[in-house]
Amino acid sequence: RDDDDDDDDELPIEREAREAKERERLMEMEAAAERESDTKRQGAFRLPTQADMERERLRPPDMTMIQNRIQDTLYVLADFRKRREATRSRREYVNTLTDDMANFFGYVPELITLFLEMFSPAEAMEFLESNESQRPVTIRANTLRTKRRDLAQALTKRGVHLDSVGDWSKVGLKIYESQVPIGATPEYLAGHYMLQSASSFLPVMSLGPVEGETVVDMCASPGGKSTYLAALMKNTGLLICNDANRKRLTSLISNLHRMGVRNSVVSNEDGRKLPARFGRVDRVLLDAPCSGMGVIARDPSVKLTRSVKDIQRSSHLQKELLLAAIDMVDAHSKTGGYIVYSTCSVTVFENEEVVDYALSKRYIKIVPTNLAFGVDGFVRYGAKRFHPSVKLTKRFYPHVHNLDGFFVARIRKYANGVRKSHEEDAEDEVEDENTNDPKSKATKDENEHTADSPKKSKAENKKKKEGKKITLPRRKRKAERDIGGTEPQSVREAAETTKVQKKRKLKKKSPKIRSRKKKALHS
Repeated sequence: RDDDDDDDDELPIEREAREAKERERLMEMEAAAERESDTKRQGAFRLPTQADMERERLRPPDMTMIQNRIQDTLYVLADFRKRREATRSRREYVNTLTDDMANFFGYVPELITLFLEMFSPAEAMEFLESNESQRPVTIRANTLRTKRRDLAQALTKRGVHLDSVGDWSKVGLKIYESQVPIGATPEYLAGHYMLQSASSFLPVMSLGPVEGETVVDMCASPGGKSTYLAALMKNTGLLICNDANRKRLTSLISNLHRMGVRNSVVSNEDGRKLPARFGRVDRVLLDAPCSGMGVIARDPSVKLTRSVKDIQRSSHLQKELLLAAIDMVDAHSKTGGYIVYSTCSVTVFENEEVVDYALSKRYIKIVPTNLAFGVDGFVRYGAKRFHPSVKLTKRFYPHVHNLDGFFVARIRKYANGVRKSHEEDAEDEVEDENTNDPKSKATKDENEHTADSPKKSKAENKKKKEGKKITLPRRKRKAERDIGGTEPQSVREAAETTKVQKKRKLKKKSPKIRSRKKKALHS
């Protein structure tokens, strides 16, 4: 009875607080009991044999058992030396984990192998789990027509619960709940905002176009990045929006009109042919077509329809597109000279490997992305070793940043043309070092003095008489061609000598000369 009186004396807020504490205590007890049972199970865990796995394949899959075995395998791999079975190797545990993850999450086994090569087993599990949940719906305020604050107020009045995407973006809004369709509000139809994933803001922010520049978006449809570029350029300069797929141009043109973009030109061309179509430009954005390994939550079909061969095929196309993007940019641009390469994939083949390939083919360097967050790019992956500057690229993961998987690289072009081979670069470096070294200068003078000696001149005269071509060092030939615009003097003289000797031989073998000689002998 006294307890009932105490309950009656409690205020509603005190009763709610007491009930919340009671719920927390019960949840802690349940969690502790679950941890204890997991510890006991993991302590008694034994890896199934090959015969056990074959018998299991004949039965319908038991997802609860597979999930528990994944957790147990991860527990063993976290401290393999202490927790493993003495007769089992690490490879056996990893193979079992690969099969179980493929069955539980519905992937092709070779994709699970790829993820386990990129991440630790525990992080690979987090990555796969994050792909099972959708990313938040985000919109981007169109600064050509409105401000983010005014847009947020207008949508809040319509029953939309929203918040800022984060401190890193001044135009992004995250939608938690809406009583109206986000893609059909009067504000949307008036072009006040664009439905766009937060990760696709990043390459545009990294490129950072300036007013009055000429900018190319090589893969522009459906127009989210292009309209953002136009907003940053404040409708000045020239924005070339290209897409190879003619069917996708409808949505691109529609969004450009809706968002009030007036400085754009739309083209339908293979991105690899764009350098021949357009002259030198200031900046290029290449959001390359990829395997979609970063947007599995939006497109679950990737789990079963993609393979490593598809990824390698995408990588080949991406290399060609990136070289074309670099060739379009003018290295001597006063404000530009930048290329941003991005993909919605997390695989190394489509990201770091492509950028590293471009480094060896063009006069470029990787510069910081100007993004406030992100994971550094891989410098080493398996047996592959990339240029140290590849570390300046940024990776974004769904399980770390709650964004779609994305990759961004910012590239600065410092000279036009195609890069020479590594051997030629090495020769140039050696010659430059020798030029600066006083000892090497003395050696060079001695060599030149030796070259003027009688023995050398006799050898050269002998070669001239025999009609042999006198070859000069490659760099010396190139320098003489660049200065005089013709071949070196010694080479021309040798060529003329060869022609004269050929004529003499022809005259000796001429039948008219033979007949004259015979007539003279008979007479």
